[in-house]
Amino acid sequence: MAKEDTELRMGRPRSVRFNSLFSEDEFGEDQPSASPASGGSSWSDREPSLHPPAPDAFPGSSPGTLGDSMEDTSATSLLSPTIREGWLDKNPPQGSYIYQRRWVKLDPDYLRYFDSEKDTYSKRLIPVSSISRVSSVGDQKFEVVTNNRNFVFRAENDADRNEWIRTLQQIAEERKGKAAVRTSMSLATDSATEPADKSGFLELRGFKHKLFVVVAGDKVFLYKNAEDYRLGIGITYIEMNVGNVKEVDRRSFDLTTPYRIFSFSADSEHEKEEWVEAMQQSITEALSNSEVAERIWAVDSNRFCADCGSPKPDWASINLCVVICKRCAGEHRGLGPGITKVRSLKMDRKVWTEELIELFQRFGNIMANQFWAANVPPSEAISPTSGSQERRRFLTAKYREGKYRHYHPLFGNQEELDRALCAAVTTSDLAETQALLFCGASVSCDTGDPQCPTPLALAERSGQRLQMEFLLHNKTSEPPRLEMVCSEEKHYSVHLPSITHNGFLYKTPSMVKPISERKGPEEFSRRWCTLQDGVLSYYENDRNTVPNGEIRVEEIVCLVNNPLHAHGIESTFEVYTEADRLYLFGLESPASAREWLKSIAKSFVHPCAEELLALDFERLGRLHYKGGLTLERAQEGWFALVGSTLHICSEDGRRQEPLQLRKLQELSIQGDHEVLVLVERRRTLYIQGERKLDFLGWVHAIQKAASSSGDTLSEQQLTESDVPLLVDRCIDYITQCGLTSEGIYRKSGQNSKTTSLLEALQRDARCVCLKEGEHHVDDVANTLKRFFRDLGDGLFTRRWAPNWLWATALEDEGAKVGEYRQLLAALPPVNRATLKALINHLFRVQCFSGENQMNTHNLAIVFGPTLFQTDGKDYKAGRVVEDLISHYVEIFNVNDQEMKKQQDEITAIMKMREASSSGTQQAGDFICTVYLEEKKTETEQHVKIPATMTAEELTFEILDRRKIVMKEKDYWSCFEVNEREEAERPLHYSEKVLPILHCLGTESYLVVKKQMSMENMLLYLASRVGDCKHGMMKFREERNLLGLGLSTGFHDRYFILNHSWLRLYKEVRSLRQRSPPLESSHKPEKEWPVRNLKVYLGVKKKLRPPTCWGFTVFYENEKHEKQQWYLCCDTQADLREWFATFLQVQNGGALWPSERRRARVARPQQDARLGNISLIPLRGNESEMRNSVAAFATDPLTLLRNV
Repeated sequence: MAKEDTELRMGRPRSVRFNSLFSEDEFGEDQPSASPASGGSSWSDREPSLHPPAPDAFPGSSPGTLGDSMEDTSATSLLSPTIREGWLDKNPPQGSYIYQRRWVKLDPDYLRYFDSEKDTYSKRLIPVSSISRVSSVGDQKFEVVTNNRNFVFRAENDADRNEWIRTLQQIAEERKGKAAVRTSMSLATDSATEPADKSGFLELRGFKHKLFVVVAGDKVFLYKNAEDYRLGIGITYIEMNVGNVKEVDRRSFDLTTPYRIFSFSADSEHEKEEWVEAMQQSITEALSNSEVAERIWAVDSNRFCADCGSPKPDWASINLCVVICKRCAGEHRGLGPGITKVRSLKMDRKVWTEELIELFQRFGNIMANQFWAANVPPSEAISPTSGSQERRRFLTAKYREGKYRHYHPLFGNQEELDRALCAAVTTSDLAETQALLFCGASVSCDTGDPQCPTPLALAERSGQRLQMEFLLHNKTSEPPRLEMVCSEEKHYSVHLPSITHNGFLYKTPSMVKPISERKGPEEFSRRWCTLQDGVLSYYENDRNTVPNGEIRVEEIVCLVNNPLHAHGIESTFEVYTEADRLYLFGLESPASAREWLKSIAKSFVHPCAEELLALDFERLGRLHYKGGLTLERAQEGWFALVGSTLHICSEDGRRQEPLQLRKLQELSIQGDHEVLVLVERRRTLYIQGERKLDFLGWVHAIQKAASSSGDTLSEQQLTESDVPLLVDRCIDYITQCGLTSEGIYRKSGQNSKTTSLLEALQRDARCVCLKEGEHHVDDVANTLKRFFRDLGDGLFTRRWAPNWLWATALEDEGAKVGEYRQLLAALPPVNRATLKALINHLFRVQCFSGENQMNTHNLAIVFGPTLFQTDGKDYKAGRVVEDLISHYVEIFNVNDQEMKKQQDEITAIMKMREASSSGTQQAGDFICTVYLEEKKTETEQHVKIPATMTAEELTFEILDRRKIVMKEKDYWSCFEVNEREEAERPLHYSEKVLPILHCLGTESYLVVKKQMSMENMLLYLASRVGDCKHGMMKFREERNLLGLGLSTGFHDRYFILNHSWLRLYKEVRSLRQRSPPLESSHKPEKEWPVRNLKVYLGVKKKLRPPTCWGFTVFYENEKHEKQQWYLCCDTQADLREWFATFLQVQNGGALWPSERRRARVARPQQDARLGNISLIPLRGNESEMRNSVAAFATDPLTLLRNV
């Protein structure tokens, strides 16, 4: 025995035991009489508390991980520092005389021991807070005494033992001090442990006894029994950021980590579903980001739930400015968004702007509760262990009724409340604003100041950012009302109809994320379901009386009817609730599934929208939206999606005109708070994302319904006149750029470019902007022809195409035209409108046959086989097209006024060509409005822009017209100004102007003015060494949705700019180096090729940039994916240097032409006849240019009267 003991002291390797949760020599070692429920095992865990933090287990510490000093075998070993570690002999288990050698680690929260220093999971974990005494017991031994058991360790020598004792005593005393501080701040609780998300006994494969398992936050903890859980002394825990859960059979599931697979078994299938759901939610929380939470928790009162006192609350109400726990957050949602807007501190990152975080840090739960909980009777207060009904009752009384609030002295006097609010928002007194607002003051009251008509405007003028943020989040908040007590659990003022239905349904576990993949039949469980008294319940079978779960119908927000065979069960439907949960049900019978859908829909849809129930909907639910004349306040409406039509019922029961989604002019996601924008010709609708899960579902469904869905004309995105948007875009571009192009439609474009353009247009034509210089007219023409040739049913349809061909045999022209008109009337509306638009375009093309060599006959030869999808051998197809062009007026019933507009448009285009300089005019010249120095009516100049004109030539053109002489130090340049972004970009002197005009929107324009900083930039570039620049800037990124939204404020980042790349580094690099650091030594967080960047001077004010010296950067890659972000410099000199470097690397070092005068002399002169023409400016995207053409087509004499 002595020999063996010596060998253990010398570190002799012991026998290896793989995956020992409780190794046999550890079974019952610290508990002589183990309870029957205790299981054996011990294994090594690495980081944080095993315990779902007992209240005194991690006061003041980071919620999580206790870092190992060993090599990084775990992704989570970075959070808590190791204070001391080393080999110790541990007292032997009962009946053994051999000490066990253990690797022992001490961190601020736990004393843990392992089989070896390389183990991942601990064999035992002892909270430092439970240590009551540490003392020497002789022979290099020391004893750690806890509340219920003792642990004896033996060191190598007395010095080592004494150091362990000293360190343990010091850490234990520090922890007790922190626990005392924390206890004084928290509410009293009845339990020694924090309420877990899920707890109970589970079998773990390979062990005889069940273990007590706890899911809490982002970890899963394992204990021998429930008593150990209560004491906080456990076996280990599993960090769920490296975990994955998979169901195995009816009662079993696996929790997989990179280090081990844990195979658990529950007592029933229902229990298994609950465990899987709890662990999946824990994974979601583990993968979330805690940066915002840590910043808000920096305020002591925010470390505990404002309602029940639970520690580490990771949810918040952003309008009430209270930090709350997950259980209270669920009840907050039930109060509705008019009372409280619930967001996650860890997952809803886009919501947490710098201003909102600062607001929560300034407010704190203490200030909020001084108002909301000023008069809470002890008998009505809730604790972390309170049940759902208690929480719901308390929160309804606290926030909906305002029962416990501190009443403002002006309560009841509306006029005085509003006046006091207008005064309070100009100060930093947030508590006063809170009291006034939630005692009845109106956030949109009239201030009496025409320049600042609302309290929000007053706060902005006074520079009170936090007041502005508070008012913005409470624009739609409802003040508490005591009379609302009778409707505690109802969202509506009328009773919903009582619907009864029952039967078997297949069901999967509920989800907190959208369904991203097909569910197999093995993932569904058969359940007996009943819909009765406003509750959808599901049972293990039809004999059980206790339901496995319930869904209250007033909590349902959306119902989705999936396509057949979307999952392993033939017919499935989805139910979304206010708690952001998704339930998937299914049946093998589509008819039975439809009955369930109708029954559930009738039970939760408000009576004001009952007419939507008659629709064969794909998605039905309630959403908050703004539209029409009610843009100041969001209202709740009922929406039903049927095919590509969106039906809407407002809250007052009025059914609005349905939205034809394929005819939308714009479909986008905007804003910081997820707003889906739908723009029609006559109206705009803003749908707000109050709940993330069902809003994301609506976004995907509407985007899909608004896109092209097939290869027939009726399935394409359409214009208001029922012409496919693809056809309209191509015709519009060729009208603008290719009417005089020789051989238009006869010449073939490049096959690869045609294919990619057609795919892009068919995917989403709204997002495609055809640009001259980027898209050749022959490629666009070829795209249009290929679209018609590949059309599923053809333009003339398979049914009627033979009749069109037969009509060509009629010899009498009148009879032939009559037959054509009858056949035209027989076509579907979209085909008829498309045919008219195409023939109208071809009629226009043949009017320019002198230049393009494409007369009616040549066009018929090209388009006949294309439109009839033949091989070209049948001459009749060409004959039909030729007849349609020749008899365009008669066949399509074009009246005199319409024909006159057509002729005037053709005449205007020809006159413009004749007025151009002989031999220099090119197809695609545009007229553009350019301003001199500033945007005013008296400074505007209308200039014709040929394809070859550069920014330098345009600048000279404007200066010559105003007879301005350029002096030696005058750096006149042409600027592109974006009013929406509040930014401008000086064009490089060699940059072509025409491609820029194609990209300009209605909010942008060109202006010629002096570039005041050019001389300083040239001096800087001439004096510096090297072609790189590096240093700190403040960075903010704007993302599109989904998404969505702005990142949280500006952050310091390190940038390196060289001739090819702009690189961003998160860490602050060494600023002492005189040359840029070696980029190979540190991987950048982001990088962008310089050639794809557009840099604008200025940052829009609503982003509240930290300095006034910033610029906006746009990035677009080869796939036309776009990003936008903002940079701010500390000084104006820094801004000049960065901007000069950008210009230099993007333009090969040439910022300014060296021989400016020579270029001016060589510039071709404009035709004098253009000098007095009143020109209509053509600029912007294709749609805007088409509107400009229509404008002078309406009154061409205005354009041509002076020619």
